[in-house]
Amino acid sequence: MKRPLRPDGRVRVVPSLLSADPGALRRDLDRSGARWASLDVMDGHFVPNLTYGPSALKALRSGACRLDAHLMVSDPVRYAPLFAEAGADWVVFHLEACPRPRPLLRALRARGTGAGLAIKPKTPVSALLPFLADLDLALVMTVEPGFGGQAFMPKMLSKVRVLRRELDRRGLKAWLQVDGGIDERTAPAAASAGADSLVAGSAVFGARDPAAAARRIEKAAQKALKKS
Repeated sequence: MKRPLRPDGRVRVVPSLLSADPGALRRDLDRSGARWASLDVMDGHFVPNLTYGPSALKALRSGACRLDAHLMVSDPVRYAPLFAEAGADWVVFHLEACPRPRPLLRALRARGTGAGLAIKPKTPVSALLPFLADLDLALVMTVEPGFGGQAFMPKMLSKVRVLRRELDRRGLKAWLQVDGGIDERTAPAAASAGADSLVAGSAVFGARDPAAAARRIEKAAQKALKKS
């Protein structure tokens, strides 16, 4: 197992494989040059889309690229262990699907898997605050989960600012991630608000050169983070 990747003051752009060619995930992952990528897992119930299972993640496990499994599913208690077993570096699930997440978060961390908790746009940030000490990653959705290519919701950045202040105040080392509508234009705003992990889908895989697109987004975000 790889050593845990901890926040270090650098922004990471995390390509979302939801925007990759579903028939050529390995090819597109390699073309992105990613050192960390996100696999969006949807059950057709929690969100109106159906995507990948643990076998897809297991098939992508090779080389230096880390993978997080973002579970947009109605029963994370059942499915999170399956993705941890498949080799996810982080398993991220939704607070809306698991109102008492602490036992699952602790179980993931006990087995050496990074534990993440996500909130949808309509969920107040206050709901996430009691669990920060149990997290390796806090995810703020800046679109409604379910489909790629949606427009970024700037109002969600107020949640990111609250989380950044609270993580820093408590001295907690967890990634603060945003997911949805991230591109070269919106990434600096997210980084300025305090996010250090930016999930980008169509802005990376929709580009002629996905690796170059990811580098441009990361450079713009890192510059904004330094100024914040």
